[in-house]
Amino acid sequence: MLELKNISKTFNKGTVNAKTALDNLSLTLNDGDFVTVIGGNGAGKSTMLNAIAGVFRVDEGSIIADGNDITYLPDYKRASILGRVFQDPMMGTNPNMMIEENMALAMRRGQRRGLKWGITQKEREFYHEQLKLLKLGLEDRLTTKVGLLSGGQRQALTLLMATLKKPKVLLLDEHTAALDPKTAEKVLDMSDRVVEENHLTTLMVTHNMKDAIAHGNRLIMMDAGHIVVDISGEDKKKLTVPDLMALFSKASGSTEANDKMLLG
Repeated sequence: MLELKNISKTFNKGTVNAKTALDNLSLTLNDGDFVTVIGGNGAGKSTMLNAIAGVFRVDEGSIIADGNDITYLPDYKRASILGRVFQDPMMGTNPNMMIEENMALAMRRGQRRGLKWGITQKEREFYHEQLKLLKLGLEDRLTTKVGLLSGGQRQALTLLMATLKKPKVLLLDEHTAALDPKTAEKVLDMSDRVVEENHLTTLMVTHNMKDAIAHGNRLIMMDAGHIVVDISGEDKKKLTVPDLMALFSKASGSTEANDKMLLG
């Protein structure tokens, strides 16, 4: 469903501030894979997601989604095949628009839009049923402006909006990092449910080793723009945080770990 072939990206190339964020990185995700991505600051996790989303062009390599080469497609042309939830609950929604208006925009992602885009009663009923699945009472607040929602409610709504059109690939970029632990756990549970029910191929970036182990069917760890650990199946189910730290130390040649990687 997703294939990264030897992609590289260096920022500020040719200057003293040159920084190689991705270094000849290759990764293949099968249909329905839920891959958690762990690594310290500057490991290349979010850069990889940005490359997939088309935020910038990679310097080398290619990106294949569902058999189609999207390496040179601009981000707005990837919108029909990719869904994304950001770390900041303020992103991904328009705070000055109502819940139903935000959902209508999400439903029209990747389509040509004209001046006429009114919400039909049938659409409104569909949004109501979808929001009920979140179990947050938002189905009875369709005309509430999104800016009035809590961070957790907004992130749950963003997750729903990102998956309304059943994207080929779902990108979760530390989407619970800005939430309190209890709310983060709820959003992670929702993520598991949405991914499983819709059989979505998913990449979830996290700083939290415990979350990386507990969610998904496969775990990769990045360091200096490389994938240094790739573990799945029964081996992943048996993992503990000390195991993961040992794997990281062996693969990267370093015993240093970011504090966020150890919190849980």
